[in-house]
Amino acid sequence: MKSPIIKLKDISFQYQGVESFALTNVNLTINKGEWVALIGPNGSGKSTLAKIMNGLLVPESGKVFINGKLLDEETVWEARRSVGMVFQNPDNQFVGATVEDDVAFGLENNGVERLEMIQRVNEALQQVRMSDHKQKEPARLSGGQKQRVALASVIALRPDVILLDEATAMLDPLGREEVIEAIEKVKEQHDLTVISITHDIDEASKADRIIVMKDGEKKSEGVPADIFNLGKGLIDMGLDLPFTQKLKHALMERGIDIPDEYLDEEALLQWIIQSYLTM
Repeated sequence: MKSPIIKLKDISFQYQGVESFALTNVNLTINKGEWVALIGPNGSGKSTLAKIMNGLLVPESGKVFINGKLLDEETVWEARRSVGMVFQNPDNQFVGATVEDDVAFGLENNGVERLEMIQRVNEALQQVRMSDHKQKEPARLSGGQKQRVALASVIALRPDVILLDEATAMLDPLGREEVIEAIEKVKEQHDLTVISITHDIDEASKADRIIVMKDGEKKSEGVPADIFNLGKGLIDMGLDLPFTQKLKHALMERGIDIPDEYLDEEALLQWIIQSYLTM
């Protein structure tokens, strides 16, 4: 069993001037190499939780451990090197005149030697399939391309964890697919831990484990099949269901007997084909 890379113990947080707590007694463990999706309606505490994991916010109470070390004033910079964040709007992260300048920026700040920096920039851009665009201005890229450059900027720093805070929310379906594909590839190559904060239930289906947040509390967690089988329970929390679950319900309403277990698009398609051919 892989060891925990992030552990939150009894975390509570309250924004200044707000009466209610954004997080209340949240306990959470994320293991090395795992992909965890945090889902929940607006105001559920997902993004607050992400910023606490990265040390951008300090909890009112509770403890955060990154790689087994307590997150405090002495370890916060080490923690931020371990947990790289990709935010919703990539334009807010760009600082370089060209794509390669932007990817190099964090490395320069960390004092990485020039030859190694060039190597890391080239490798990171290659991994997200943006090598052909390295001399372009970031402003001239599509939304999906911009977000892949933002991802490359984090990859080049070689963190242990990539934290995606609604990183695909502003993208069209093609851009979203490009970014998710890049994340899957990078995770596999480097055995990275991925934490995805998302409203996109189909994106969440890629995760090893899903955590459902509501009103600042952890309401449920499990593998995608367990979470999606909550069905109406998810809808009652203001969340959507994956396309395959909607299709399963529609088929069942028409009297077609569908397997109880969760089926992704490929598995459901194969089941439909096999069932049709044996009719």
